[in-house]
Amino acid sequence: MEIQKLKKQLLKEEIRRQRRNSRFSPRLISGVFLFLTLLIAAGWYYVGLDGRQERLFDKAEEFFQSGQYEKAVHSFHRLYEKHPENEKAAEALYRSGDILNLYLNKYHEAILAFLLVARDYDDQTWAQKAQFQVADIYKNRLRDYPKAIVAYQKLLDRGVADSDRIQYEIGDAYFRLNNYEQARIEFEGLVKSYPESNLVPEVKYRIALAQSLEGQLKKAEKTFREVIEAYPGDPFALEARFGLATVLEEQERLRESLIELQKLKGVYPKEDALTKRINQVEERIRKKKKAI
Repeated sequence: MEIQKLKKQLLKEEIRRQRRNSRFSPRLISGVFLFLTLLIAAGWYYVGLDGRQERLFDKAEEFFQSGQYEKAVHSFHRLYEKHPENEKAAEALYRSGDILNLYLNKYHEAILAFLLVARDYDDQTWAQKAQFQVADIYKNRLRDYPKAIVAYQKLLDRGVADSDRIQYEIGDAYFRLNNYEQARIEFEGLVKSYPESNLVPEVKYRIALAQSLEGQLKKAEKTFREVIEAYPGDPFALEARFGLATVLEEQERLRESLIELQKLKGVYPKEDALTKRINQVEERIRKKKKAI
């Protein structure tokens, strides 16, 4: 009996102990309240921070819209410097480069801004757009074709969309460097890799042009004829016919050259150039007859 009473007493004490432990002490309640207060305050801080960053972007946009380009660049760049993790930081930095390029003609500063975008936001669409801008500035603004080629090649290595266009730009840059052999190689690579590209008629015409400039007149003649036959309605078919007339003239096949030129009357857009070339070939034919 004594043992049973003892068990009952111990059970009652255990139940009372568990009930006491289940109640919040004033100290515990105070701690929980403090933690919740700090959590809410932190939330409001970051909400306010996002708001300030948003206002900074909007202010930069206002400067741009009002034509205050230097201030716009400063504000966009400040957002990137102060808050590089912000979702609009990449766009802000890109916009600063765009303004430097298009409105302030500060090309090297623009390149620096775009390179920072490509470096710091490699996994974002803005990075690819920035890398393209770097290549475009080198090629079309600074005429620094070797650096343009390197920049375009980085885009190809990224596996970007419109790779055919990037390949074309590389070939064109080599062409402008008077490196006709490498330009032709790049263009031939484009035709092989992207046979369905809408650039193919122009690219094949430029392959023929490169061949003629390399002195490969027979190959150029063949390629010009291929363009004329394959793309009769394309503007580059007309250019190919003019090019064909040129390589025929260079081979002293003057009457054949004149026939090709006469086919262009009324359809070739560069009438003055056509008339000049026709007169030139006709004069050469007359001189040749006199010599005989």
